[in-house]
Amino acid sequence: MVESLLPVWVILLPVIGSLAVFGLGFTAARRFREWIALGVEIVAFLLSISVARQVWGGARLSSLNMALYVGGLSALMLVLVHAMVLVILIQAVPYMRKELVSGRTTDGRLTLFYALVLLFSGTMTWTVTTNNLVMLYVAMEGSTLATALLVAFYRARASLEAGYKYVLLVITGMTFSLFGIILVYAAGVQHLGSGRSALMVTEMGKIANAIPKDIALMATAFMTCGFATKAGLVPFHAWLPDAHAEAPTPISALLSGLVIKIGAYALVRTVTIFAPHYRAIVLFIAILTSTSMVIGIVMALVQDDLKRLLAYSSISQISYVFEGLGLGTYLGIYGGLFHLVNHTLVKALLFLSVGAIMYATGGKRRISELGGLASKMPITAVAFFIGALSIGGLPPFNGFMSKFTIFLAVGEAKLLWAAAIGIFTGMLTISCLVWAAYRVFWRKPAVEVVTANPGEVREVPFMMWLSLVILAAACVVIGVYPQILHRPLDVATRAVLQIWAGGY
Repeated sequence: MVESLLPVWVILLPVIGSLAVFGLGFTAARRFREWIALGVEIVAFLLSISVARQVWGGARLSSLNMALYVGGLSALMLVLVHAMVLVILIQAVPYMRKELVSGRTTDGRLTLFYALVLLFSGTMTWTVTTNNLVMLYVAMEGSTLATALLVAFYRARASLEAGYKYVLLVITGMTFSLFGIILVYAAGVQHLGSGRSALMVTEMGKIANAIPKDIALMATAFMTCGFATKAGLVPFHAWLPDAHAEAPTPISALLSGLVIKIGAYALVRTVTIFAPHYRAIVLFIAILTSTSMVIGIVMALVQDDLKRLLAYSSISQISYVFEGLGLGTYLGIYGGLFHLVNHTLVKALLFLSVGAIMYATGGKRRISELGGLASKMPITAVAFFIGALSIGGLPPFNGFMSKFTIFLAVGEAKLLWAAAIGIFTGMLTISCLVWAAYRVFWRKPAVEVVTANPGEVREVPFMMWLSLVILAAACVVIGVYPQILHRPLDVATRAVLQIWAGGY
């Protein structure tokens, strides 16, 4: 165990950056807001790499008397959070500038946009590094408020409604998780003899088997409902399609790439600690996730709006992550975390590709209004197609490796019916996304409805397609050489299992 202030600085840096960007909004220096946001995230990403390298080398970092704790899982999430925020900001700079020129936003609100993105980054970092169960809840709610303001950014009727629905449903759902945390705390105090210890994530393994069965099952049911709401699983998903569709497209990528993953992170920190002791938890999560993955992809199949299609696909794909984590085995947790990383990369790629399409076609995102874009936007077309094949689980892309790992884990747990449902859902996913890609990029278009000036449709600027190339390359590299992620995933999985065993 190494006492370090690095985890504190990784949290504070984006928050300080957010305040700086907001303060500059009242001065002539506000024209530097994009570069300040990018600079802050670059430094935060480098700091997260520094933290992760120490952890992957065998150390564990703590700060403020164990209030913050970075083990293998937190290190993985830290790098993922700041890598994704940085990549998404790269595309957001030209995208949001065009929104300003088109009149969809104002100069003042653009300053607020970058301040909120940095605040979101800080709250997400706090979420994945806190070692206190109540602070985990508080940090998740902090990220909820920052995200809600970004969802409602355009202040149109639809976006305000989506933001309100997001806040209402997620906060209500997360209240159930708080009830579960209180139950665990109340039962844990009797066994640990200290109120502070009973709230520490690193101490939960010591009480998982000691808590009375009825209390443990009730607590896990409450926490599963809360974290499933944050992740958007069926039947807690009502906020997700509207929020993804109405937010600015870079924020849609954040929602699908990171926000819903926090529900999975909280699940593995809490609920899955009880899974090895109670088979009913494993079965409950398997039924919940199998239902969610099928309903999500069936709803995606009938969407004409690209963003809503990807939103419903996210409901289906996050179910794979929950299913793997809920098994409570090494292979299940490894596969769930593997798919968490892969889905973050792939869904960010797909949403940013849709953002590129909207940028080039004057905001068009309905499949029926698009077609024949491959010849005009070849980089975007290839990126979207790679994302479609990856999310469907087709080799040699990254989605295949993580899904295959989850199927092995589900089979090992003797839940063959769940594996069959997962494979069937994967086939539907390939059909849905590839068919959408064909219609948008290769189908003969109705030229008059693609854009008012068809000749002006062209590939997006360098900063926009750079983010697409980075993410598409990552999907291919991880698919061909999955060993590149083995060390981070193995350390993260073993860190979870170590806590379960009563240590850290």
